[in-house]
Amino acid sequence: SPKTPLQISMDTLGKQLSFYSFGIIGLIMLVGWIQGRPLMEMFNIGVSLAVAAIPEGLPIVVTVTLALGVMRMAKRNAIIKKLPTVETLGCVNVICCDKTGTLTKNEMTVTSIVTSELYHAEISGVGYSEPGQVNIMESGNHAQQMNSIRTVIEAGCVCNNADIVGDQLRGQPTEGALITVARKLEMVGVRERFTRLQEIPFSSEHKFMAVKCLPRFGLGTEKYFVKGAIEILLPKCTKYSYHGSPVLLSKDTQLQFLKEAQYMGRKGLRVLSFACGHSLEDLLFLGMVGILDPPRSGVGEAIKTLHGSGVSVKMLTGDSEDTACAIASRVGLYAVGSNCLSGDKMDVISDDELAHIIHSISVFYRVGPGHKLRIVKVLF
Repeated sequence: SPKTPLQISMDTLGKQLSFYSFGIIGLIMLVGWIQGRPLMEMFNIGVSLAVAAIPEGLPIVVTVTLALGVMRMAKRNAIIKKLPTVETLGCVNVICCDKTGTLTKNEMTVTSIVTSELYHAEISGVGYSEPGQVNIMESGNHAQQMNSIRTVIEAGCVCNNADIVGDQLRGQPTEGALITVARKLEMVGVRERFTRLQEIPFSSEHKFMAVKCLPRFGLGTEKYFVKGAIEILLPKCTKYSYHGSPVLLSKDTQLQFLKEAQYMGRKGLRVLSFACGHSLEDLLFLGMVGILDPPRSGVGEAIKTLHGSGVSVKMLTGDSEDTACAIASRVGLYAVGSNCLSGDKMDVISDDELAHIIHSISVFYRVGPGHKLRIVKVLF
């Protein structure tokens, strides 16, 4: 592991003490030799001075000081494994943190559904075992509207690797939220209706997951079910579903879907879109869901304390701009008019340009592991 600032300072101090001590000792021995004193006597004096110049008590003082710091941290429910870490924490002036599970609880719940017909539904109930209800905002044919909503959730269940056993989630919280909303819609055994032939797992680079399936019962052809970020998925769609029939996807309709996603994002919801089709470049858009992940209690107060101590906090997330800024504003990291930066924009600027603007940015959105590493290196 890299050396801490204290260890680096101690190494520098040791080198400086050695350099100056040997320089002074050499000068004293030279003066004594010029004065005609015995060489052995001057050697003994030099060795004595060298031993006296070593600060034997310094390591003990440093260790005791750090141990006191560890005890104070333990009283605040923070366990420190290595003593030098205490001093490293004291040198921190910038904290880069993820959003999901760090600033937020990582307890995902689907609260909104927007279908490709632009039906809007609000889902009640929080948690993986809590029952809930589906409330459709528009008037009309209720059975038809529910079929459209179930089509969206069906794609979310098939393109999914999570399971809920009792109250326990086995898998990713985002996928668990989709399984939960399917239960609220009384959709049971959706995945069992298909045989999975291929899976393209989600990654921060391409920002979508896809599974290639074949219907298990009855006739049918191979079909992809895809979920991911709407700005990635929508360009892959050439049509959208309208009550089960494919309709050509126009630019105006695309803009409507993007506006719906922005509206959910501004409410602090993570937006996940769904599509299906026989080719990944010719998909049928089905709709999107808004997933709530509330901020942790005490996060706002902690950030306020850090700002008061002169520590800058930056949020690094893979979510959309609207979602990231909404959550950041709730915890005190972002205000209207503040600057934010996306991973795509980072790709087209140099490290020098990034270093020039990085201290004025508190929210980085749509960033992957490579972007996060680059941000830390530029700050360091």
